[in-house]
Amino acid sequence: MKCAPAPRWPLVVTLGAALITGAAVSLGGGLPTQPALRGDLNLHDPTVLRLPGGYVAMGTGYEDIDAGTLRIRTSADGLTWADAGHLGDRQPGWVATLLGQNPPNLWAPTLFQRAGTTYLYFSASTFGKNTSGIGLMTNAALDPRHPDRGWVDRGLLLSSSPRDPFNAIDPARLDTPDGRAWLAFGSFWDGIKLRELDPVSGTLRADRPTTYALASRGGGAIEAASLLQRGAYTYLFVSFDRCCAGLSSTYRVMVGRARHVTGPYLDRAGRPLLQGGGTPLLTSQGRVVGPGGQETFHDGPGTSLVYHYYDAAQGGAPQMQTTPLRWDAAGWPVLPPLPPEERP
Repeated sequence: MKCAPAPRWPLVVTLGAALITGAAVSLGGGLPTQPALRGDLNLHDPTVLRLPGGYVAMGTGYEDIDAGTLRIRTSADGLTWADAGHLGDRQPGWVATLLGQNPPNLWAPTLFQRAGTTYLYFSASTFGKNTSGIGLMTNAALDPRHPDRGWVDRGLLLSSSPRDPFNAIDPARLDTPDGRAWLAFGSFWDGIKLRELDPVSGTLRADRPTTYALASRGGGAIEAASLLQRGAYTYLFVSFDRCCAGLSSTYRVMVGRARHVTGPYLDRAGRPLLQGGGTPLLTSQGRVVGPGGQETFHDGPGTSLVYHYYDAAQGGAPQMQTTPLRWDAAGWPVLPPLPPEERP
């Protein structure tokens, strides 16, 4: 389940004396930290795409503001972010048909680019229900100077109803080296699922209708799947526990890995994610409360993680944060320490 972030938190500027141009800063010659971002960081369930002309980020819409359409941020360097408005003045027509009305906002987008085409997957639902749908838009030439332009609505991709054991929200796409494409999704209910996509159209492959089960907590809180391939493994990042409760949030980022994209996924201790397993990657620390809603993205030669958290120093305002992913000797992802301003 996702929440409706407050429409206009005061602008939060995260500045630090140690800030330098680049992906991370260093504390007194010690370990590099996550970058100290600045500008307008009020973005919930963020997704980031790096383009030749800069970065574009999108996130969950503001409830009952601008028709609840997806919010947009842009950055020239990935460090300083600016509000770039919202995507469209109305929700796609299929949303009201599916849900019976337009919800207060659209949720949890993901941006993916292949051969110059940008694919935008997003969710339409209402809090606490699995009458939900995942939609698709495409853009043949996304311009980071005008990220709200050029989008074509491709309609409803996948839906769920109370008759289904899953919830069709929180999409995340992965293309594999064998030329295939995949969509992970799911929230609560029976957990995280996977369907195969046509890599060109971005839509579900009707000739391969199998739904794979990747992770579950037996109806408990698991959502926000993101997939990443590295070496011999596919890594599954998910969020556990309570989102969207401000400073009462208990969201945390967990990870498992598998030899094949369809699973089985195990955590560091060998526990199956289908049986509630998961290795902690990021939990609440100091002013950073309830981090989650994460997604991996390619950032030049490396891979980064973007997530949101609730800022205890700003009364629980949702904030976006990015960080490079590091890897330990056993091939498990680790994160640099939080920026100086956000350390306990």
